[in-house]
Amino acid sequence: MAALAIYGGLFISAFLAATVLPVSSEVVLAGLIATGRGEPALLFTVATIGNTLGSVVNWILGRGIDSLRTRRWFPVTPEHYEQASRTFRRFGEWTLLFAWLPVVGDAFTIAAGAARVNLGVFVALVALGKAARYAVIIAGGLWAIA
Repeated sequence: MAALAIYGGLFISAFLAATVLPVSSEVVLAGLIATGRGEPALLFTVATIGNTLGSVVNWILGRGIDSLRTRRWFPVTPEHYEQASRTFRRFGEWTLLFAWLPVVGDAFTIAAGAARVNLGVFVALVALGKAARYAVIIAGGLWAIA
């Protein structure tokens, strides 16, 4: 039961952190590492999968951006979306490696959906960037407690 709470809680926080809610999965992950709760490799995997799947939600929102953009609940301001769209048009799919960045990362994933980026390419690039970020957090946490 404790394992379900650890890994399930991390998955939920990682998933939500990539969507519209202001959740910090990095704090949850760092806390688990610092307290020695959970296997680091499994924590890494769960966080990466959860956060990547949350970004897929943004990609789906991007597919319907024209009808959703004016909604009050839409996760990205028009200014951030326009900034991300310009950057996305300039650098293309490679911007998805930076989907983990605060604020603009969500906009990149929405812009990718609007640009009809292939879902397989999207998932591969987003997962790679998010995995790198979580690897740094875990390595730093393990180094700090060693």
